[in-house]
Amino acid sequence: MKYTLQTERSVQKSNIDYIKELNPEQLEVVLKGDGPCLVLAGAGSGKTRTLVYRVVFLLDHGVKPENILLVTFTNKAAKEMLERISLALGSEAHNIWGGTFHHIGNRLLRMYGERIGIARNFTILDSEDSLTLIKNCVQQSNPPQDKYFPKPRVIHSIISLSVNLCQGIRETIESRYDYLKPEYIGYIEAAARAYHERKKLINALDFDDLLSKWNELLETDADLRHRLGEKFKYILVDEYQDTNYLQSRIIANLAQPQNNVLVVGDDSQSIYGFRGADVNNILDFPKVFKDVKIFHLDINYRSTPEILALANYSINRNEKKFEKNLSAIKAKGQRPALAALTDNYQQAEFVCQRVLDLQRENGYGLNQIAVLFRSHFQCLELEMELNKRGIPYQMRGGMRFFEQAHLKDVLAYMKILANMKDEVAWLRILTMQGGVGPATADKIWQQVRDFPTVGEAANYDVKLGAKAQSGWSNLKRTLARLGKADKNDLPSLVEIVLSSGYEDYLKANFENFNDRLDDLKQLKQFVATYSDLERFLSDTTLAENFKGQTAADDENSVPGEQLILSTIHQAKGLEWKAVFVIGLADGMFPHAKTYDKPQEMEEERRLFYVASTRAEEQLYLTYPLFSQDNILHPSQFIKELPTKLYERWDVEEGGISLPFTKGEDGRGFDEDEVKYISEDEEYEQSQPKKRKLMDFNPKIKDLPF
Repeated sequence: MKYTLQTERSVQKSNIDYIKELNPEQLEVVLKGDGPCLVLAGAGSGKTRTLVYRVVFLLDHGVKPENILLVTFTNKAAKEMLERISLALGSEAHNIWGGTFHHIGNRLLRMYGERIGIARNFTILDSEDSLTLIKNCVQQSNPPQDKYFPKPRVIHSIISLSVNLCQGIRETIESRYDYLKPEYIGYIEAAARAYHERKKLINALDFDDLLSKWNELLETDADLRHRLGEKFKYILVDEYQDTNYLQSRIIANLAQPQNNVLVVGDDSQSIYGFRGADVNNILDFPKVFKDVKIFHLDINYRSTPEILALANYSINRNEKKFEKNLSAIKAKGQRPALAALTDNYQQAEFVCQRVLDLQRENGYGLNQIAVLFRSHFQCLELEMELNKRGIPYQMRGGMRFFEQAHLKDVLAYMKILANMKDEVAWLRILTMQGGVGPATADKIWQQVRDFPTVGEAANYDVKLGAKAQSGWSNLKRTLARLGKADKNDLPSLVEIVLSSGYEDYLKANFENFNDRLDDLKQLKQFVATYSDLERFLSDTTLAENFKGQTAADDENSVPGEQLILSTIHQAKGLEWKAVFVIGLADGMFPHAKTYDKPQEMEEERRLFYVASTRAEEQLYLTYPLFSQDNILHPSQFIKELPTKLYERWDVEEGGISLPFTKGEDGRGFDEDEVKYISEDEEYEQSQPKKRKLMDFNPKIKDLPF
């Protein structure tokens, strides 16, 4: 017999006028979001508002807070949504199960983990704890004495990815880490088994266990799965395009039997495949759940119609997608600008000058402007130019270029050429060698520090153990090559370091070694502009120590404002008045590694879509024509665009000659200044541009642009 308690609800009703406060698309989701629902929320379409109002609507109509599960991808997003729900209700929304996947998993495992042998007082290992444990487990597996065997941090990434993809270590390595030697796989598998056993022994879970053990509970305990399914009468999931296979399984298992699961996302913004996110989770949602309702949020509140037209056209080139076409609320603005620059240096000058123009002409604050790039190496010259001009900037989601470990590694070799007594550089180089720890490094340093040149140090024998001796011998060969080289031939110095085994060192030490290798290739091009080692090292040190404290030389600058520099991955979910997307050259963006991989090429195009839709009012697309002695081609994503979707800007040395300027009224364009390009002109036709650049480099005649 069932007995129902007639209790007062702890959450009061809101006074929201849903019809007035939501657009028709959002309102339909809020009112009709029962059963399995897929909400395709385009960029800037108010998805957070829609989710919040859907939860408030459920509470207004008698659903208890404890029967609602709201899953987000970040703690920040969860906090924001719960605060907005509380604000709408006029009181705290207690008892809603809101938080990240990991947060919810932790709560449930504390309550029910004993069913699968997990004590309630389990410890959660943070990343450093996990690395320490994995290091011990790797040693336990007796790996080969090979300095290129992957380090614990790389093995940790392999184990984590295998858990989230629900596949074995071997399969993960063969699909994601195929550069590792096949003979390493058995040792990594043994280390992974030891790691999982050790965690169980010490009653500890890592972040990935919070998901995998949660899913294990659901898949092995039918009674609990049914109880939780009855408890969570309404499940709402944000950013569903970013879920991995394990997370999609959790939601599918948890949605039984009520099937009141509403997921919100945008397949066009699925850009985290390298982390294990699978765009197919959102694309296949209608196949996993029967009778799915599909809602579209296509009204964009962020960008101008011109920016959206470009973004819409680009993303519709993808084959695997839901059809969508964002429409703008904002009034018409200017078309996105496309500028072909001579090289990365002119690109940097253009961005800096245009940023200052936007401050003066449009009143934009520096923090209302962002420069986005696919890979970190693309902003090297820009960082140097910003430093030179005293424009303060903030690097989002990463360190400044020369602060990164792999750049510091290579520069350490160059520093000892300039100063043999640089103890910090010597110790950094020595501890990178196999078998050489801090104590041995100090021993070697004490004996070589008084040599006047690197070449002489390379001939010195130090009495060491077998492992350390091998490492010192390898380093001596590199030092001997450096000692014979011209120290002011900087590209040769970088090449000597890279060819001495440092590339293999990257593979063993960093899971994103390809990106770091791109950085070092760019470094080799960058140093070619210097003919003096000491000046180069001075400039890079100044760039490294530049903290952006100096305001731009503009009386209207606001103290504390900083230009935003960010990778596109880090910029997702953010917006700025003006956005520069730089480095749009084939092989850079899209990355060369994606050419023969259609699925990855589509993710690259989604990256371009995300970058473009960060802009509210002005969008600038730029690419260099030359890279050292190579001719670059405009990005595939640029070549795909009809010329009517952008304005082509001609950029000349000694000043910027723009194809249009503001009219006297400050709103329109001065027709005498405009250089229009007919809408039916083919992309390749740009003879005036070719003639202008011919004086700079005769190779320009071979350009496809």
